[in-house]
Amino acid sequence: MGSTRIRFATLRAAIFWPLCLAAPGFSPAPAFGIPAPAIQTPADRDPNRQETVVVYLVRHAEKANDGTDDPPLAIAGRIRVQTLKALLADVSITHVRTTDWKRTRDTARPFAEGAGLELGIYDPRELETLATEIMVTPGRHLVVGHSNTTPQLVAALGGDAGGEIDDLEYDRLYILVIEPGRATVTTLLRFGEPYVKGRDFGLRAEHPRRGPRGTPRR
Repeated sequence: MGSTRIRFATLRAAIFWPLCLAAPGFSPAPAFGIPAPAIQTPADRDPNRQETVVVYLVRHAEKANDGTDDPPLAIAGRIRVQTLKALLADVSITHVRTTDWKRTRDTARPFAEGAGLELGIYDPRELETLATEIMVTPGRHLVVGHSNTTPQLVAALGGDAGGEIDDLEYDRLYILVIEPGRATVTTLLRFGEPYVKGRDFGLRAEHPRRGPRGTPRR
């Protein structure tokens, strides 16, 4: 229990760090080994300058094996969503975006309901359009996608996707800090039941179903 609490606290701290980067005038202390950016005074700032955007991106959680092409979340998936909610409890999400599948809507809905927001449905075939919209919309965005769309969207937003997501991999959390005129800052965290290559711990269907060509994978 003690190690679990330490890991959770470490994740919360890692989530807080990108929020510090997004704060106006924030300068990392030299002790962290991070070069301090130039601090602008209000007079130096461009009045037409866009505000910083913070984006949280996840693949949907584990899906149920109900024999359909559009299953809801499995029990393990619902547990993972609650873990993510606890991690992001102090983040004031301003936009929640998801594809129009049960497993992605089930992952995103608790965040939208908690923040009093409507679910923003996006087309996974139009990721460049979505990225452009997000980058010009100040706030804190939660985006729920699929194993083959989430890394692509991270890249479209200027972030580092860190490679493809495996079929059984559900524990990635990307945090992107997008500030006009600067390179996107990418933080990749792991949360919930850890991913072990080739293992699903009996928590979901043993044989993943693939949709028609052109549709998202899980």
